Amino acid sequence: MGQTYAEIDERLHAFITAQRVFFVATAPAEAGGHVNLSPKGLDSLRILDPRTVAYVDYVGSGIETIAHLRDNGRIVVMFCAFEGPPKIVRLHGRGEALEPGHRKFDRLRAHFAPGGAVRSVIHIALDRISDSCGYGVPEYRYVGERPQLGTWADRKGDAGVRAYQEANNAASIDGLPGLRWVTEGS
Repeated sequence: MGQTYAEIDERLHAFITAQRVFFVATAPAEAGGHVNLSPKGLDSLRILDPRTVAYVDYVGSGIETIAHLRDNGRIVVMFCAFEGPPKIVRLHGRGEALEPGHRKFDRLRAHFAPGGAVRSVIHIALDRISDSCGYGVPEYRYVGERPQLGTWADRKGDAGVRAYQEANNAASIDGLPGLRWVTEGS
């Protein structure tokens, strides 16, 4: 039976940091908009304190999470055990996408490995922390990280990545504004 927690305790911290993939879900405020669910990996999440997490958001073809956070701030992060005992942990909260140039970006970015095609750091204040059994989640074995994102970004270079973001990260599939520096010209 699942339970809720007041904060991320040592046991939850150990479980969360042991997972190699997690999933992020957001939705626009408008009922007709598309719900988004994105897989994340690459050692990109940090627990900042018992009720706050952050993850590095790498450049991608969509901008749904950032657009939805700008729209309403709602977010849930889910971890499920693909190895070891079955377990699912969900972190519900209010998120903010901090792009380069934001006053908190550099401080939070310092929690992660340098490099990579980082377009923002997603900062989440948690308001609900829960777990469930995970009995229906199959077991998989971790093989390794995929190198394609880094290779792609290196090949494009800074100017190419920036042009890619201008072309692909200005608006969500529902037309919500994406990256601030693209939509507001900053």
